[in-house]
Amino acid sequence: MGLARLGAFAQMLIAASAATLHVGLPMLAGNRDDMPPRTGWAGREQRAHLNMLESRVLFAALVLVGKTNAMTALGAQLFFWARLAYALVYLAGVPWVRTGVWLVSIIGLILIFAQLL
Repeated sequence: MGLARLGAFAQMLIAASAATLHVGLPMLAGNRDDMPPRTGWAGREQRAHLNMLESRVLFAALVLVGKTNAMTALGAQLFFWARLAYALVYLAGVPWVRTGVWLVSIIGLILIFAQLL
C-alpha cells in the first residue's frame, strides 16, 4: 500500500507540473472557471492520474481487508508495477500497450479478490 501511495503522489506532482506548464500558474491559482482542456502529454497525464485514483479505490478496498498470503502479495506487486508502467506508457502515448498493462493491473486485483472468497 505504501508504494501505491508513493506512485499516486508522484503522479499527482507530475499532473500538477503538467497543468502549470500547459495553462500557467495564474490560471491554476485562479477560480479555474475558464480553464482550457489539457491536451498532449498534459492531458494524458491528467487522465492517467484520474485512472490511478479510480483504481486505487478498488486496491485499497481489497488490501485493507487484511488477508495476506503469497497470492495477495503477488497481486499487489502486479498491481503496483502495472500501474507504474501504465502511467509511463500513457504519458508516451502508446494506446494498445497501455490497455494491456491496464489489464495486468486488473489481474493483480483479481488475484487479491480471489483470496477473499
